[in-house]
Amino acid sequence: MINGISLFSNVGIGETYFEECGINICIANELISERAKFYQHLYPNKKIICGNFTDTKVQEQLVQEYKKFNCDFLIATPPCQGMSSAGKRDSNDKRNLLIIDTILFIKKTKPKYILIENVPQILKTSIYYNNKEILIPDFIKEELQPLGYNIQYKVLDSADYNTPQYRKRAIFLITKEKKLWDFPFPQNHITVAQAIGDLPSIEAGDESNIQNHFSKPHAKRQIEWMKHTPTGKTALDNEVHFPSKNGRKIKGYRTTYKRIDWHKPAPTITMANGSISSQNNVHPGKKLEDGTYSDARVLTLLELFRLTGLPDNWNIPNWASENLVRKVIGESFPPRFSQAIVSMLKIKNHEK
Repeated sequence: MINGISLFSNVGIGETYFEECGINICIANELISERAKFYQHLYPNKKIICGNFTDTKVQEQLVQEYKKFNCDFLIATPPCQGMSSAGKRDSNDKRNLLIIDTILFIKKTKPKYILIENVPQILKTSIYYNNKEILIPDFIKEELQPLGYNIQYKVLDSADYNTPQYRKRAIFLITKEKKLWDFPFPQNHITVAQAIGDLPSIEAGDESNIQNHFSKPHAKRQIEWMKHTPTGKTALDNEVHFPSKNGRKIKGYRTTYKRIDWHKPAPTITMANGSISSQNNVHPGKKLEDGTYSDARVLTLLELFRLTGLPDNWNIPNWASENLVRKVIGESFPPRFSQAIVSMLKIKNHEK
C-alpha cells in the first residue's frame, strides 16, 4: 500500500476504490466546508484539511502532512469551470491558475506518482506565468521535466471504463520513470438499461421501498410535457405538449427537456441534474398503454449513484441535503473510471 494526498477533493468520490489498487489516501484538501465534512464522514480515518489551496498557510500544512505520512502519490482535480467550453476560457481566470499552485506543490513534495484530471479544454487553455502566456500542458512540461518527470496526457471517456456515463476528461499521468504507468484499455460500454433498468418505475414526487430511490417533485406542466416525450427525445419536438411560456413555445438547446436513451451510457451528469429543463436529465421512461411515457422526472439519487459508478449503499451522511448530494455527484471524478486509471500504475519501492 502506498500513501497519497488528494487535492481539490470534493467529497472523495474519485477515491472510492483506490485502496483496491494499493493507494491509501491519507490527506485531503477541500475548500468548501460542507464538502470537507462530507469527505470526513466517508473517510473517518483520513486527515481532511479544509481551506483555500492558494493560502500559503494551508499549503504549508499540506506539505507537512504529506511528509509526515511519507506520501508518494498525488491526485489533483482542480475546479474546471474556468476551462469548460461553457466558460469564457480567460487566461487570467483564477480557477485556471490553480494548476500553478498544484505544480508548485509538486515541486515542493516530489511525489513519485501524479494523476491530474480535468476537462479536455485544459489541453487548449493558456495561463499567464513568468510574464508570458503558455498552454497548460506546456507549462506542466516546462516545470516538471527538468525534475526528471515523465509526462503523458490523453483525453479519455469514462464510458470506456466500467462507467455507464459519457464523461470526457483530460488525464495526466506523471512519474519519475517511463513505463511505470500506461493508459487503460477501453472496455465494453454499460448501458443505462443495464445499470438502472431493474429499478421500479416511479413518478414525480413518489417514493419507493428502496433506499435513495425517490423522486423530486416537478411542476405539473413539466410533467405533462415529459409524459408526452418518447425515450431519447426532447419535449421541444412535441407537436402538442411542448415547453411553453405564456402560450409561446420555448426555444432551447436540443439537450434540454430531454429523456435519456436506454441503450447507451448516460450523457454527462452535471451539477444541474435535478432540473428537467437542464441537459439530458430526464429518466428514459417506458411507453404506456395510453401512449404516454412513464417516469416523467429527473433521475433519483440511487440512479445517479449507479450511473456514476458508486455502490448502491454509498454512505451519504444523514445531514446532507439532496441538493448537496446531486451537486457533488455532478462534479465528481467517476470512481470506476479513476480506478481503471490507477490500476495501471506499476508501483515500485524505490527512493525519490
